[in-house]
Amino acid sequence: MPVAASNPLPRHVAITMDGNGRWAKTRGLTRIAGHKAGLAPVRMCISECGSRGIGALTLFAFSSENWGRPAEEVGSLMSLFVESLERELAELHAKNVRMRFIGERRNLPVRLQARIAAAEERTADNSGLQLQVAVSYGGRWDIIQAAQSLARECSSGALRPEEITEERFAGALALAHVPDADLVIRTGGEQRISNFLLWNLAYAELYFTAKLWPDFAMADFEDALTFFANRERRFGQTSAQRSAASGHAS
Repeated sequence: MPVAASNPLPRHVAITMDGNGRWAKTRGLTRIAGHKAGLAPVRMCISECGSRGIGALTLFAFSSENWGRPAEEVGSLMSLFVESLERELAELHAKNVRMRFIGERRNLPVRLQARIAAAEERTADNSGLQLQVAVSYGGRWDIIQAAQSLARECSSGALRPEEITEERFAGALALAHVPDADLVIRTGGEQRISNFLLWNLAYAELYFTAKLWPDFAMADFEDALTFFANRERRFGQTSAQRSAASGHAS
């Protein structure tokens, strides 16, 4: 049953898609089979966000730490990313989705780097859902690269240290172009951030589910949105202050 129109929707949903390997293991399949099965819920979430008017969706596809996995699995994942881009890009473009990739892409295979650049260029003018895919991404890496960028500006004389505000720093992060995440969904039963969007999750609502990612269905996404709609988001204020502000705004 869809979330009622009067219920608040997140502007930006971020998802850690965990459990592909365990899903495959319980079925006697290879880990890459689990990753392939995980493409179906990816399509579902993109479709649901687009149809509901959620402005941004960020998917944690491959972390900085995932480079430490067995070489065969990493290689298969890189190939799967390429194949998925080649297969899905036309439909995403037709749905007015704008794609961006965040992470240290210099570590990625050259072929994948080329596909990423082509996808970003082709969808650059699209005005619908803003889809970010985090590949070779880590929250600490993101903060460090932002700090280095601002340090270079200071070194060149273009910026003074005292001019580095929260807004200026946020503008140097990978997700400077979208609002901070309002809702984070993590599948697979784990209850931790795992180096995902460390700055951008400051006031996010955290939704954890034991469902393994390939089993994550529309009803599960609905449950996450209902969880979000029922949260009181105070942003450091009291309930009375938030109620007064809402009443004044209306």
